[in-house]
Amino acid sequence: MRTRRETLAAFGAIMAATAARAGAEEAGWAPSRPLRLIVTYPPGGVNDIVGRIVAEPLGAELGQPVVVENRAGAGGNIGTVAASQADPDGHTILFGTTAMFGVNPVLYPNSGVDAAHDFACFGTIAETANVLSVVPSRIEAKTVRELADEAKRRPLIYGSVGNGSSSHLSAVVFLKQLGIEATHVPYRGSSPLVAAMLAGDVDFGFDTTATSTAHARSGAFRPLAVTTARRTSALPEVPTLAEAGLPGYDLGIWFGLFVPVRTPAPVLARLRQALARTRTAQTAERLRRAYVDPLEIPDAELAGWVAANATRWQSIARAANISAD
Repeated sequence: MRTRRETLAAFGAIMAATAARAGAEEAGWAPSRPLRLIVTYPPGGVNDIVGRIVAEPLGAELGQPVVVENRAGAGGNIGTVAASQADPDGHTILFGTTAMFGVNPVLYPNSGVDAAHDFACFGTIAETANVLSVVPSRIEAKTVRELADEAKRRPLIYGSVGNGSSSHLSAVVFLKQLGIEATHVPYRGSSPLVAAMLAGDVDFGFDTTATSTAHARSGAFRPLAVTTARRTSALPEVPTLAEAGLPGYDLGIWFGLFVPVRTPAPVLARLRQALARTRTAQTAERLRRAYVDPLEIPDAELAGWVAANATRWQSIARAANISAD
């Protein structure tokens, strides 16, 4: 038998769902069944974590649960293709990333999908930085300029999470702007890169705040700079690369929500409205605890921002003459 508290909680949940559904109907569209959020990476990583953080409040706003579906493989293309082939009725959402829109069209030109043209964005969620970290047992440098000087004196080795990754391209731009060279060793993901750095197999590397922060705080890595235009809340004491002497350097990694481009305007508008209502202090704090920072691009600028961002990353990828692993 239910207690009075349980009864009141259940009633409150019903009322909240009813109110969310009513708001959807007023906007001209309401989901008729649970929605699926396709995350193109395995469970447990930063993409999966951020996707789950936003899925819960988004479902509450829409009056239907948003269920995360992990469809990993082929650099994210398996999930992206699946989302592009879904009915454009608002019930399938793609968790979009920088790599998917800015690099994959170059790495996988015959994948059967071009995210920048096949999807419409209804909002950004968050941004994270890659952290330039050195291995203290191998590198004396405590600043970016000191690292550049060290690279001019002797050959250095850097690691990335894979050819064509944001980690790799962040290093490519970094080396080019400083006019230095280093040997690239690509690993298959963050875990093997971190293991290599902890073992002292490479001199430095670029990896996200999600996987770098704990090691930076422990002293296992020495963080020199972050790749975003603004300092990150995860490591506020670490300067940006622009502050460290590379003007204009800005290579943040963003996350957003997308639907197939054929999705009707009323559906897109309702999803945009629901996402806007999830931007609470509580959600922002959950994102920061995952070592990412909330990112909101105004609706009027959103399509242009995504297109410009994708074009910039694609230009970097082509200039680097990269290929898939």
